[in-house]
Amino acid sequence: MTSPRQHKALRFIAVFEAFKGAVVLIAGFGLLSFLGKDADDLAERIVHRMHLDPANHYPQVFIRAMNEVSDAHLWMMAGFAALYAAVRFVETYGLWHGRRWAEWFAALSGAVYVPVEIYELAVHVTWLKAAALVLNLIVVGYMVWLLTESRRKHAAAEEKKLTEAGS
Repeated sequence: MTSPRQHKALRFIAVFEAFKGAVVLIAGFGLLSFLGKDADDLAERIVHRMHLDPANHYPQVFIRAMNEVSDAHLWMMAGFAALYAAVRFVETYGLWHGRRWAEWFAALSGAVYVPVEIYELAVHVTWLKAAALVLNLIVVGYMVWLLTESRRKHAAAEEKKLTEAGS
C-alpha cells in the first residue's frame, strides 16, 4: 500500500510521463503537416526564419535530411511518435493508479536512457542535458526505492502471517 506522500509522487511522475507522451504526439502531428510539401524548400525557409546561416554545417545537415524525407518516411515517423505516446499514456495510467507493473516499467524505461544521457553529456555539456539526466536519475531512483520498499513491506507482512500462524 502506498502512503499519501508516495501516491503524490507517483502522480507527479505520471503527469510528467503524460507530458512527454503529449509532446511527442504533437510532434508526430507536426510531421504530418509536411505531407505533400516540398520539404527542401520548407527546410530552407525554417533555417532563414531562425536566422541561421544556411552555409553552416548543422543547417546544411538539416536541409539535406529534409531533402531525403518522403511522405512514407513522415508517416512512419508519425506512427512511431503515436506508438511512443501510447506507451507513455499507458504508463501514466498505471502510475496514476499505483500499479506495480507501471512502477517496474517506469524504472526500466527511465534507466534505458541513462547511458545515452551520460554519453550526450560527455560529448557536449549543456544545462538542458544535465537537467534531463538529473531528473531521469531522480525518477529511476525513486521508482527503484518504491519497488524495494514495497517488496520489503510485503516480506514483513508474510513473515508476520507465518509467525501468527505458528503461535
